[in-house]
Amino acid sequence: MVFSMTMQTPGTSTPAPVFSQRRDWAADNVVGFMMKQAVDHPECISLAAGLVDPKTLPVEVTRQAAERMLGDDSMARTGLQYGTTEGSHRLRDLLLEYLAGLEETTVGELGIDRDQLMLSTGSQQMLALLCEAVLDPGDICLIADPTYYVMLGTVTGLGARAVAVDADEDGMRIDSLEQTLESLDGDGLLERVKMIYIVSDFDNPRSVSLAVERRQRLVEIAAGFSDRQRMLVVEDAAYRELYFDGSPRPSAWGFDEDGQTVALVQTFSKCFSPGLRVGFGVLPSDLVGPVRDLKGNQDFGSASFNQHLLATVLEDGLFAGHVEGLRGTYAAKRDVLASAATEYLGDIDGVDWLVPGGGLYIWMTVPEHVDAGFGGSLFNRAVEQEQVMYVPGDLCYIGVDGVRPRNRLRLSFGVEDSDRLAEGMARLARAIRAEL
Repeated sequence: MVFSMTMQTPGTSTPAPVFSQRRDWAADNVVGFMMKQAVDHPECISLAAGLVDPKTLPVEVTRQAAERMLGDDSMARTGLQYGTTEGSHRLRDLLLEYLAGLEETTVGELGIDRDQLMLSTGSQQMLALLCEAVLDPGDICLIADPTYYVMLGTVTGLGARAVAVDADEDGMRIDSLEQTLESLDGDGLLERVKMIYIVSDFDNPRSVSLAVERRQRLVEIAAGFSDRQRMLVVEDAAYRELYFDGSPRPSAWGFDEDGQTVALVQTFSKCFSPGLRVGFGVLPSDLVGPVRDLKGNQDFGSASFNQHLLATVLEDGLFAGHVEGLRGTYAAKRDVLASAATEYLGDIDGVDWLVPGGGLYIWMTVPEHVDAGFGGSLFNRAVEQEQVMYVPGDLCYIGVDGVRPRNRLRLSFGVEDSDRLAEGMARLARAIRAEL
């Protein structure tokens, strides 16, 4: 066989690279844009970043766990070796106990074993794997509007379609869900509905929780379609531990009587350390194999060392005290940001905000004529002149016919300290007043 090589003539253009259709579906990534804004404007006070407070990171707890782990030769070598795709048996067994505590039941009454619990690199990887396992191009995922904007990118990045379901201060409205399903059925699209996505506790962006009675009804509705096809409920519980009052609510997963309708996804990124990137999913039994295969093609399994480090934290009783302190810290910071909003914006008609009972965010609404959206005049004024950054709320909406509300703001009290939160709100208030 003879190979010939054609030399490019000097001065001619290089052919444009050819990318996959999935790359085109994933274009214009919002996360990349927001991160670039933070890098380009390091002087800004960030009410945008959904990061945890660096002062709360569990340095001493992690040091204690690492010293015990590395002091045991066998444990250290296990952590430094490849693990399995599903994840450490040791950590998965501990997570069954952890989950039973959250559900206020016993491990035996959970009705699962560790084979249905799979570890992932944060919760986002598990969300992406579930979407890959379930959604084909043209399929539909029903999502409360507004929602976690990264999930919107995950769905559309597979060529699937996110369809909005109305939500209120108790989360996804069941009447709207039923109406949406009826409308899709009338259009002959019901068979394309493969997934319902919910953030059950203190959601991103509004820090709103799905009412317990709605959790049960939602599972019943999804399960009711099982005679035709599975309509998988993906329950994202990333903020479940960050409640400021009371105790954790029962998950939607806990209402799934046969265990085949809901996939529960959780993470230790918000409640312990995002640097460890340890998440997990509790999966219907027939989804375990497909998700494991997809994950195996990606990474053979998440970082073994991090899994065994977290297992040591849980075994040694170091987690509960940390997360309890975390709740107190974030509750106090929520109060600072909410009080500053009242001080600087409380006298303006049309400016409202939700004060959450947990999570990391305050959701603010400004008068409709104020363009707070992506690339809008308020965002530009806030960043360029007042040097404060927020997440434009329109990024979190699916919208109807491409129309999204542009007068909403997501404000995070996660990463900045109390003094900078108050100053950030003062700067944002000046920017808002200038737009009125």
